[in-house]
Amino acid sequence: MIPDEIHEYCELHTTPEPEVLNRLNRETHLTQVYPRMLSGHLQGTFLRMISAMIKPGRVLEIGTFTGYSAICLAGGGEIAGGLVLHTIEANPELEPLIRKYIREAGLEQVIQLHIGDAVQIIPTLDDVWDLVFIDADKPNYLNYYNMVLPKVRQGGFILADNALWDGRVLDASTTDKETRGIIEFNEFVQRDERVENMLLPLRDGIMLIRKL
Repeated sequence: MIPDEIHEYCELHTTPEPEVLNRLNRETHLTQVYPRMLSGHLQGTFLRMISAMIKPGRVLEIGTFTGYSAICLAGGGEIAGGLVLHTIEANPELEPLIRKYIREAGLEQVIQLHIGDAVQIIPTLDDVWDLVFIDADKPNYLNYYNMVLPKVRQGGFILADNALWDGRVLDASTTDKETRGIIEFNEFVQRDERVENMLLPLRDGIMLIRKL
C-alpha cells in the first residue's frame, strides 16, 4: 500500500477540495462509524476527472454512502450537460445526509437517489450506461458486474473501488467473504475477453474497466 506520507504529498499537489465536499467530508467523519468508506479528496478528484474526460450522459453508482463520490462523478459529467446519475444506497438512515449535500451541491436535477437493494433496483433502471462506479458490498461485486456489463455501451467504463482491499487480496487462501468477493471479482475481470482492464494502486485500489 502507498505510505501515508506519499498519499498526503499527492493530496497537497491535487486541486483543493471544493467547499461543499469539504463540509461533507467533515460531517461524514463526525457522524459515521466507518468514515473511511468515503472516497475522499484524492479519489474524488480522480472520479471527477474521469467523468469530465468521458463526458457521460448516463452514470450508475452502486453504493452511495454519504454522497461524496456521486457529487464528484456528477460534477465532472455536468461539464458536458445533460447528465443523469443514478445512485443506489442500501442504508435508509443515510438518505437525509445524502439529499442534504446533493441539494447543497446544486445537483438535485442531476442525481437520482435510490434507497434499497441494488440487486433488486438495477434491473428496473432501463438505461445504457456510459460509466458505472461499483463501491458497495464486496461479496456482490461480481454479481453487480455481471448485471451491469450488458447495459454498458461499447467503449463505456466501469470503475470498481477497493480492488486491493488493504492488501488482503494477496492472501489467496483467505476464507473471509469480503476478501473472497474482491479476489473473485478481480480474477474474473482479468479473464473476461469482453473488456480491457487496469488495476490502479490509487487509495485502496480502483479497477478501471473498458468494454470492448
